Amino acid sequence: MQKISVSASDGRALDVWTEGSPDATPIVLHHGTPTSGLPYQPFVDDAARRGLRWVSYSRPGYGDSTRQPGRVVADCAADVMAILDHLEAGRCYTLGGSGGGPHALACAALLPDRVVAATTVASVAPWIAEGLDFLAGMGPENVEEFGAALEGPDALLPILERWADDQRDVTPGALADSLGGLVSEVDKATLTGEYAASFLDAYREGARTGVWGWLDDDLAFTVEWGFALESIRVPVTLWQGHQDLMVPPAHGRWLADHVPAARVRMEPEHGHLSLYVGSFGRLLDEMLELAPA
Repeated sequence: MQKISVSASDGRALDVWTEGSPDATPIVLHHGTPTSGLPYQPFVDDAARRGLRWVSYSRPGYGDSTRQPGRVVADCAADVMAILDHLEAGRCYTLGGSGGGPHALACAALLPDRVVAATTVASVAPWIAEGLDFLAGMGPENVEEFGAALEGPDALLPILERWADDQRDVTPGALADSLGGLVSEVDKATLTGEYAASFLDAYREGARTGVWGWLDDDLAFTVEWGFALESIRVPVTLWQGHQDLMVPPAHGRWLADHVPAARVRMEPEHGHLSLYVGSFGRLLDEMLELAPA
């Protein structure tokens, strides 16, 4: 695995991790909120077995990726294009889980000449989504977080700093309990062993220089995303677990109704994390299957 720094179009630095042949088609991963681009090696191995080049990056404000105050979801497309250009890669696949989901959709909408196909896993829907009660079914911690985001950064910042401080000494064995009402029983069963340790590493990497990426993600989710879902023309697969307390299934159903011709995979037995961890190879296979000949 190689970690590099890539310059965005405005000179900001982006932390990027990559592994695989330069000749292989990249899969660009958009991490959840709040973690980072630090990879989980079994996912990298799954991509390699399918002939894909792994590329993940930390969004602005996470780790050493330069903060971009006031960014909106759509801004990620220019950063992904800069990464692809730096790697001398033409087209890519893209995948985003949780808070990374809207960013994968942004790339599908805004980079149709670069994105072959896109996949989201437990993606949030827009805050302004008509007909969706955004907070319904979410764990109490998410309700508090988004409520503070609506009040503004001064209300949100101390909450995120407190939570980041609380996680600083959490062990992998205590991780599931530390997430409180955000994890269902099926997700608690997933947060063990190697994955729990990797989750904490990615979380701490993202918060290493502060909670600015987390804060800017939350603020970006509560305003216009900067692109129209209806404009997406590349193949998209939307995955959603029914036992998800971070992003309830109503979000997946709303996105399914608004992303044109999306393939939808609603998984009754899965939650937020179990779907991602237990089915990553299947996610890749379905995305590759959708690629135009």
